[in-house]
Amino acid sequence: MRAFLFPGQGSQAVGMGKALAEASAIAREVFQEVDDALGQHLFRLMTEGPESDLTLTENAQPAIMANAIATLRVLEREGGVRLAEKVDFVAGHSLGEYSALCAAQALDLTTTARLLKVRGRAMQAAVPVGEGAMAALLGADVAKAQALADAAAEGEVCTVANDNDPTQVVISGHRAAIERAVAMVKEHGIKRGLLLPVSAPFHCALMQPAADAMADALAGADLRPPLVPVYANVTAAPVADPDTIRGLLVQQVTGTVRWRESVAAMFAAGVTDYVEFGGKVLGPMVKRTAPDATVTSAITMADIEALAKSL
Repeated sequence: MRAFLFPGQGSQAVGMGKALAEASAIAREVFQEVDDALGQHLFRLMTEGPESDLTLTENAQPAIMANAIATLRVLEREGGVRLAEKVDFVAGHSLGEYSALCAAQALDLTTTARLLKVRGRAMQAAVPVGEGAMAALLGADVAKAQALADAAAEGEVCTVANDNDPTQVVISGHRAAIERAVAMVKEHGIKRGLLLPVSAPFHCALMQPAADAMADALAGADLRPPLVPVYANVTAAPVADPDTIRGLLVQQVTGTVRWRESVAAMFAAGVTDYVEFGGKVLGPMVKRTAPDATVTSAITMADIEALAKSL
């Protein structure tokens, strides 16, 4: 069994999509459709920068999605691959869940781009800059991370945001609480705590205003049953009902990204082959959770051609 995976924020880089667009008219069509949907030159920003603008949440989220979907579309249309025939599940990390839904045709590309623009803006606006923070805990499992977060909270928000794999958990919340947590890692048996260069504290209760904004945006969005089930971040379980998906996407804004559990559940269900589109971030996490899994990454035309032959 096989799953197609889609990366989240942090996988953006200036130059992304450039070589693919030069090599494929299909990729260029995807980037143009996203530009048209958003009324901005996002592809120019992706290829030329500046990096500071590309890193802004409202730009990074649709950019990462566009790059991943362009890669998939080239595989489908130039490689003659039909997703529903070759794939059992799709999944994405945080914003990548929207890419996964677009890949499985639950959302069209224009709708996906617009939803991610709203999501990025709402997440950025939910907490004043400087009041929130996130930190990666290396050498931590989710139990150690939660114990540390509880100890550091002191009445503020401090919680597990991303359970990425058995050795890496991300916490999120008020800046002072996150800084206290980083200072306390050793006494909780955690190797290292690293503040992340993010502009807002994602996947915690401080994001409630953004969740409210997404509830409104998703209520009016055309969301269809996906071609294959999607593993949802907040439940680590497959879902195919549009109304359920809608509700889970709202919960996802403040909820924990249960990536480790999602990969473990897919592997337990028989998924041994994982393909990441547009990045190389999720593959190592998959291998640390399911060491016997086969992981490939599709970024370049050469990657896509090799993948098409292997499917």
